[in-house]
Amino acid sequence: MLFTCALLAQLCSFATDSSRIKLIPEPVMLKELQGNFNLNKQVNLVIRGEDKQLKGTAQWFTNQLNAMTGIDIKAGDLGAPNNITLELLTTHNKSIGEEGYTLSVTTSGIHLQANTPAGIFYGMQTLLQMVPLRDTVKSTATRFNIPCAEITDYPRFGWRGLMLDVSRHFFTKEEVKRYIDEMVNYKYNTFHWHLTDDNGWRIEIKSLPELTQKGAWRVERVGRWGTFAPPQPGEAVPYGGFYTQEDIKEVIQYAQERYVTILPEIDVPGHSLSMIVAYPNLSCTQLQYMVGPGDSLRKKNDNVLCIGNDSIFTVLDKVFTEVAALFPNKYIHIGGDEAYKGFWEKCPKCKRRMQTEHLKDVHELQSWFVKRMEKMLLSKNKKLIGWDEILEGGLAPEATVMSWRGMQGGITAARMNHHVVMTPWDFVYLDLYQGEAAAEPPTYGMCRLSDSYNYDPVPDNVDEKYILGGQGNLWTESVNTFRHVQYMTWPRSLALAEVYWSPKSKRNWDDFINRLEAQFPRLDAAGVKYARSAYNAIATPARDKKGELKVSLTTEIKGLDIYYTFDNSDPDPFYPRYNGQPLTFPKGAAQITVVTYRNGKQVGEQFAIKKEELEKRLLQGRHIY
Repeated sequence: MLFTCALLAQLCSFATDSSRIKLIPEPVMLKELQGNFNLNKQVNLVIRGEDKQLKGTAQWFTNQLNAMTGIDIKAGDLGAPNNITLELLTTHNKSIGEEGYTLSVTTSGIHLQANTPAGIFYGMQTLLQMVPLRDTVKSTATRFNIPCAEITDYPRFGWRGLMLDVSRHFFTKEEVKRYIDEMVNYKYNTFHWHLTDDNGWRIEIKSLPELTQKGAWRVERVGRWGTFAPPQPGEAVPYGGFYTQEDIKEVIQYAQERYVTILPEIDVPGHSLSMIVAYPNLSCTQLQYMVGPGDSLRKKNDNVLCIGNDSIFTVLDKVFTEVAALFPNKYIHIGGDEAYKGFWEKCPKCKRRMQTEHLKDVHELQSWFVKRMEKMLLSKNKKLIGWDEILEGGLAPEATVMSWRGMQGGITAARMNHHVVMTPWDFVYLDLYQGEAAAEPPTYGMCRLSDSYNYDPVPDNVDEKYILGGQGNLWTESVNTFRHVQYMTWPRSLALAEVYWSPKSKRNWDDFINRLEAQFPRLDAAGVKYARSAYNAIATPARDKKGELKVSLTTEIKGLDIYYTFDNSDPDPFYPRYNGQPLTFPKGAAQITVVTYRNGKQVGEQFAIKKEELEKRLLQGRHIY
């Protein structure tokens, strides 16, 4: 705890520019002015424009201010001095669109204008970041000074999302609300709720009660995902949970009050084991299973629905009828990813379906399924969105593609004039390592903070009008508590917030780090756990011409000093400082231990990597360093 506080104090003092305003995401236009607006007990809030939701948003805003400052802002009269004025424009300002705003902070008042309540809400997020934290105010008599500025701002993309997988591990209704609260601070507007998968069915379907009675619960295991012993016959299944439809309605309302649209996902035809557990007749084998706890005995899982079985469409129609009635979003996500097709190839019913529908292979069989699902959703006034595997065998006529296996699926769909949400795994998957694996909780792959920040959702030679935007995706196989959810989400989702909101021309890594460090105390004050992996050293192995192992050390963030040892001791500034040249392991040395400092103070985690691990990475061509 003492190390964390000391580190935060350092990070706040490292900014080298003279800017008083450090916002994420970076606004389209920010002009800093001399002076401050003094936020005190005499300040009132004025609303210009009749809108029921705006009044609720104003109350949300004053509650936030009160929590931050202890000042209770009251309603005031138009024209009085020292007001905060929220104004819905009567003449549409085309330049800022539906979610943009203008914010003027002067010594005599604050004026926030927008075309819609959503625009007002996003302007509030900017303003709240400009309010000093209570701990930085020297005494209770000191007023909260908000720097004077003129800001014009609007988002680059309309779809700015985060996805939370609640199937692998269940997160409570209150935790989901907390996640939404953290999202909106950085102008996210879409919450992708991954509600079903092999490891748990999390949404009540009243016409199919066994989905939650059987599919929402599994045996309890602790350890690394994928290594667990499979469930045993008769073993208790205490682990899991689900959301009632009343829970769902409550969360939807909560999100709407914060201008967040929820995208529900029911993952079919693969990733459907929790449905098959409830209704075994829906699979090709019709075998009885228990919900999987994360065991890896079956690499080719019997978790796919039998497309030749008409019963699956009866069941799915009931599921999507209730989902469509619950969620106001025009989209429903049907998954469509990683469906193992080996059972279809052997299944008499699936073979008969292929023959009847004149389908040449199982890829076209999946495409036929997706197209039928699209018709089902259209009959309920919903649009289909799915992972990029829905391209295989032919894309449904009106489908939107969420491209996760890199950018190519999105490129292909956009060139077919289909809308795309970009979610390439190596840039936006929040379940990946975000720094050296030796210093991180175990997972797979690598997505550093700089990877997320430097990626762009619009590939070359693709019309941007087909790219709706993008999102960060948090799969939770290795994330079983909400504190770990926060750790994996932040600060990479701060980087993505800027990618999806700010103009591409304003992207600047060093400036982002400067502004990021100003956010850490705010996250700390809010009790949000976040990663500081970007301050850790990066150890990269290589071989010289003689075949001898070398290791190079770098950092994502500039200006850090790296200290190292080969003798198993803990390095500090009295040990060798890395000079930029590749290092050779001394004879008999089994590991290298490294740590980063800045201005004589530790900022990164110390970690050790064994020589054999570096050799293994070279042999396997792994890129998790």
